[in-house]
Amino acid sequence: MNDRPFDLSPTARTRAALLGHTGTRWLDDLEGIIAELTERWSITLGPAFPGANEGYVAPATTADGQAAVLKVAMPMPWREWHGAAIERAEGRGYVRLLAADPPQDAMLMEALGPALDDHGWPVERMLATLCATLREAWTLPIESAPHDGRQKAHGLAELIERLWRELDRPCPAAVVDHARRLADRRAAAHRDDHCVHVHGDPHPGNALRAPADRPGAASGFVFIDPDGFAAEPAYDLGVILRDWDKELASGDAPSLARRYCALLAEHTGADPEAIWEWGFLERVATGLYVLEHGLDWGHEKLDVAARLL
Repeated sequence: MNDRPFDLSPTARTRAALLGHTGTRWLDDLEGIIAELTERWSITLGPAFPGANEGYVAPATTADGQAAVLKVAMPMPWREWHGAAIERAEGRGYVRLLAADPPQDAMLMEALGPALDDHGWPVERMLATLCATLREAWTLPIESAPHDGRQKAHGLAELIERLWRELDRPCPAAVVDHARRLADRRAAAHRDDHCVHVHGDPHPGNALRAPADRPGAASGFVFIDPDGFAAEPAYDLGVILRDWDKELASGDAPSLARRYCALLAEHTGADPEAIWEWGFLERVATGLYVLEHGLDWGHEKLDVAARLL
């Protein structure tokens, strides 16, 4: 490894600390893991990306001069190897994998271009691009997963209720009550034969420009950092809908959010009401989750959620 210390973002260190002993051990072992992978894969590392929040991510150069990216993910209790979907996708809707070490939850991936949210495009164009990229990613066959859409809905509801109490009720009770009702609706609507392998977190920062035109990247973008499981396509679209706080806060939030929702449904054929319900659930859960991690922008998410009631 290079003669310099590795680094992690403050958010990544906070997340590791919240994992307790598991996270502390990962932090203690990380420098040795990076050194071993660097030697084994014959790569040279650049400075770590400061925005990586769930592990160590750094640009790399292979022995033959190829640009790549090394990622060592921190252990998460809800997943095993986070690169499983990327490996199986073989570049269809996802970044290409160059090498992997599943026991260390580590991957060497192709280098990609800027993220979708760095292009300065209108929201409508970003929505269309995300949907096109998801249609490619959803072709990944479903395999065994630790949870499905029904369990995801229940888990989000439990997270919302727990964090709302622990964070001293940072949003109106009506927001939490409505989220619980929507979680029950999405859980009851789960059908195994309506599921795809969802990405799990397909926001614009997780869609990066593909380095060249190729099969599996017809939209020009591919996804990184999947947290996939079996669920209805509307789940991924709801994750997309949970964003756009600045746009929604500056006008008629319900009308604009409904327009975004209709566009997502139009591009994919998914049920707009299911998208809306997952979007509200994800907005509230994300707002509370990031507040737990000390990020004040969680209040923006919760404020918009209250306006959407």
